[in-house]
Amino acid sequence: MVSKHGLEIWVGLFVAAGLAALFMLAMKVSNMSAFADDAGYSVKARFENVGGLKVRSPVSMAGVRVGRVADITFDAKTYEAVVTLRIAEKFNTLPKDTSASIFTAGVLGENYVGLEAGAQDDYLKEGDTIKLTQSAVVLENLIGQFLFNKAQEGKTPEGKK
Repeated sequence: MVSKHGLEIWVGLFVAAGLAALFMLAMKVSNMSAFADDAGYSVKARFENVGGLKVRSPVSMAGVRVGRVADITFDAKTYEAVVTLRIAEKFNTLPKDTSASIFTAGVLGENYVGLEAGAQDDYLKEGDTIKLTQSAVVLENLIGQFLFNKAQEGKTPEGKK
């Protein structure tokens, strides 16, 4: 039979293991565990609208995560969002004419930056800016535009019935 003191130790270890598992799950869900190190290089991309893009959102290419969003700022001169992308060091052969688009993934609508390779022989390096960008598609704008078009279709020109 196990003593009362031994049982308390086992329960304590079980609770500690459960808390460690919850912590690991929280880190995995919040995307803080991947790309935690600073190895790699940063490039910038300018967008008219970033939608719900957040810092630490994934940057992917061909479905493979190649980096993370490091920073999002606003340029008061051009009225654009400037997104800093931190690309992992092993993906250092991205052509300079690579394009960046903001997409929505999954049911929850998490935004991410998708990269598409260009054809130039020169590669992106620290501090470069991606020139070809496509902003996020905002669902509210699409719905508003659809409703406006439907309202315009319902109107008849003056003098005609």
